[in-house]
Amino acid sequence: MSDTVERDTAHRLARVLGMILVIIGLLNTMPAIPGLDAAFEQAFGKGAVIRRFPYEYLFPLVFVLMMTIVALEHSFARGFSGQAPAKRGFGLFMDVALVTMATLIALGYLIEIDAVCLIDQFTGERAELIARSLQEEKEFAEMMGLPVPTTVDDPSCIRTLSLWIFPLIAAAVTVFLGYNVRVWGVSLVAVAIAIAAYTLLTVVIWYLFGADDMNKYLVTKLGGEPRQLIDGRPNVEDILVNNGQGLLGRFMGILMNTVFPYIVLGALFGVSAGGRSLIKIAFLWTRRLRGGPAHAAIVSSAMFGTISGGPVVNVLSTGVLTIPMMLKRGFRRDFAGGIEAAASSGGQIMPPVMGVAAFVLSAMTVVPYRDVIIAAMIPAVAYFGCLFLTVVFEARKQGLQPVGDATDDMRLTREDRIHLLMIFAPILLILVLLLTPKEAIGCGPLSGLWGVTKIVTENGCRAENLPWLLQLIQNSAGDAGSAGWWATALLVVLFFLDREIRQRPGLIITALAEAGTLVSRLYLMFLAVSVIDFCLNLTGLSNYIAVDIIGWLRASGGTIGDSGLFLVAALGATMVMAILLGMGMPTVPAYINVALLMGPMLVGLGIATFTANMFIFYFAVASAITPPVAVAAFAAASITKGDPMGTGFAAVKAGIVMFVIPFIFAFYPELLLIEPAQLNPVPGGDRYLPGLDGTVHWGALALIAVRVAVALYLLASVLARFDGGRMTRIEALLRLVLALGALAKAPPVWAVAVVLAAGVVAWHWLKRDKPGGPVASRA
Repeated sequence: MSDTVERDTAHRLARVLGMILVIIGLLNTMPAIPGLDAAFEQAFGKGAVIRRFPYEYLFPLVFVLMMTIVALEHSFARGFSGQAPAKRGFGLFMDVALVTMATLIALGYLIEIDAVCLIDQFTGERAELIARSLQEEKEFAEMMGLPVPTTVDDPSCIRTLSLWIFPLIAAAVTVFLGYNVRVWGVSLVAVAIAIAAYTLLTVVIWYLFGADDMNKYLVTKLGGEPRQLIDGRPNVEDILVNNGQGLLGRFMGILMNTVFPYIVLGALFGVSAGGRSLIKIAFLWTRRLRGGPAHAAIVSSAMFGTISGGPVVNVLSTGVLTIPMMLKRGFRRDFAGGIEAAASSGGQIMPPVMGVAAFVLSAMTVVPYRDVIIAAMIPAVAYFGCLFLTVVFEARKQGLQPVGDATDDMRLTREDRIHLLMIFAPILLILVLLLTPKEAIGCGPLSGLWGVTKIVTENGCRAENLPWLLQLIQNSAGDAGSAGWWATALLVVLFFLDREIRQRPGLIITALAEAGTLVSRLYLMFLAVSVIDFCLNLTGLSNYIAVDIIGWLRASGGTIGDSGLFLVAALGATMVMAILLGMGMPTVPAYINVALLMGPMLVGLGIATFTANMFIFYFAVASAITPPVAVAAFAAASITKGDPMGTGFAAVKAGIVMFVIPFIFAFYPELLLIEPAQLNPVPGGDRYLPGLDGTVHWGALALIAVRVAVALYLLASVLARFDGGRMTRIEALLRLVLALGALAKAPPVWAVAVVLAAGVVAWHWLKRDKPGGPVASRA
């Protein structure tokens, strides 16, 4: 009984802290509302802020808050409840250690970062140094007749952690990784420990034996001669204060400044009954198709997946309704589970909201999220289109017929329409804000009605004297964080159209609090990724691998222009790494780990940085359906009661295009529609890759799209071994060869392949009903 009370108390406290975290996060990401910042500063004094809080104070504060929430929600001590006293004691130690280490890291961050220098704030030494330096600068400026300065560059902190930083970082990383095992499993931690151990080994080798005549993979130099470990203090300090790769660095920035509103939005969507309405409308739209509920599963998973961004959550949300319907219609258990898992995993590549990993991709490639969703459009259409074909072929194979007329459980009620409005209106708002350029605000044909002054130059249009509303829109246009914030605000307002929410408004508070706990768990995962990030940068392992592989390929005569075979081999190796490192992991660490390790190699081979990261991102997503650890497929198997491994292989078979499309856009980056995908990463060369100019040529793009469609049609039919009827092995092999031919670079090859493919498909349909021809479907 006491354990239950303890659990409930901890859960309630975690919710309170989660709500506080959400309030801080939403205030921080609040868009610039004209006049608000000035009014707040006027009311509370100069320097007061209500949004975009200074990171040097925000990050340590929310970090302690997050780790406290994790300790309350995922307590080691509660996990060992009822077990031996030693285990219970260890659990309590880990709970206290997590909060303690988070607090010490936050204090260490404030002590070491030059923007704060916490100890110096109390001693006053640094302030005296700054005042003396400023006075000297003023005297020099007056003597030389220069403008008198008002500020000087901040000096480094005088009072720091000194050597205590070593045990602090070591103990903190140990505790953070230990807690990751409990919350996220051993896979992520195993990778982090392996890379950290490699890093420590190379440092020890340098310290004991020096760097002379040593293989570069075996030594990490921390300084010169004499070799002293104290020379590594700047590197250890980086773990604390580096904005690029520290424990409170870029991943904290991505989470708190961009992703935060979308996590809150997803939690709020979970409160609404929109998921069931989505499934109802999916059944309504697909009732005249053979696949029926299988097609509905694809449609609903695509729509719900762009909201949730998580394959397992998607499977458990939509699959509980679509899978039983598929089984009732006669689909095999493995196929039903595989389709649901493949479609749910595809939610992470479905614009406009593609999950946390897509925002991380945007940050790592320095490409606006608006461009990321544009780049994802054609691959997403190809993926879900191929899933549709897979269902069509399977339905033909089993002789299934469409439902036809709408049944009572498909018809939309007034409440269903409200639920759909609560889903589609925020998503539409996100799309409008993300795809609207800031410079376009006020430059439209009706701008004169608003009293806007338009200044048209050779560089485009610039609007001045914007009214308050247009200023508000301009401040949010093109900014992912602002778009997510407004969508969240809109959804909260729309909630009160729902009778159930009006009767139980506490559901909104609960959802917001749950969002806070989700953010906390997510950042615990980022801590493990940060360890990997730091270690790879310290050792230079990624660059060594990239340089050596590229050197070997060039020595063998392999470049993108001369030998696609070498590029395919490099891409294949990256694919395998992404899948292996992604097994059992969430998409975010799977993507980041491979992007850090293999990304430089792909870029060195001449693939645009964005395209290389998009390639890796796709396979990080695909790891959710790839056996032997296919988490999305296993979740689907828990509903079908089928074989988990069989469901995993069925998911791979259904979603095979996810393994094919990245190779296609690696060779045809124009399919991604944005300029960053066409940039030449090789320094000193042309700005764009050979044959590209940074723009979209719609005629050429349409031709490539047709070839891709032909190839995917052939591939889907081969995997089903069915089209209009069953096909022989020879025909399946021929179709596979023609699919590869349709994607070839050489015009004579793809032209012949496309023509032959049309002939083979036509022959198949003509022969299917003739004696001795393919066995016809019962359609």
